[in-house]
Amino acid sequence: MSTTRACPPPDGPGPEAGDAASAGSPAPAEAARSLSLVGVGGAVPLSRDFTRQALYDWGWLPARSADHRAAAEDVLLVVSELVTNACLHADGPEELCVSRSGKTLRLEVSDLGAGSPAPRTPHRAGRPGGHGMFIVQRLCLDWGVVRRSGGVGKTVWAELAGPS
Repeated sequence: MSTTRACPPPDGPGPEAGDAASAGSPAPAEAARSLSLVGVGGAVPLSRDFTRQALYDWGWLPARSADHRAAAEDVLLVVSELVTNACLHADGPEELCVSRSGKTLRLEVSDLGAGSPAPRTPHRAGRPGGHGMFIVQRLCLDWGVVRRSGGVGKTVWAELAGPS
């Protein structure tokens, strides 16, 4: 886990930009979007729906193959885990940001919590609960935590590879 890397803004269109241009389709939607989650009930399903719509807008869905479908499902699972962790361990999420850069998708969940998420070790597959960050670690290219200045709150981010 990397905990010191800053959250860079997306630097260009996603993997489908060339496909859309060559097919005569309109230019893909913006490369980043955010959703306020302050005081929202049902933050996890709302976050999944918001992310699913971004995946449709960016051409990741509908899936063209089993690999594309698996990549999109991984993104939705990681969103669920990050937002659930903020709900359970950090008094709720403040914001979800979803961005794309090249073939990488970045998810960021901000909260006011003081703790640091970490996969439970040793991981015990047969026991209920405690699998969220282990799942994130397994599915993502990289993930980490960026603390806010002043020590209150953080952003937990994760990066996933796009479909090839």
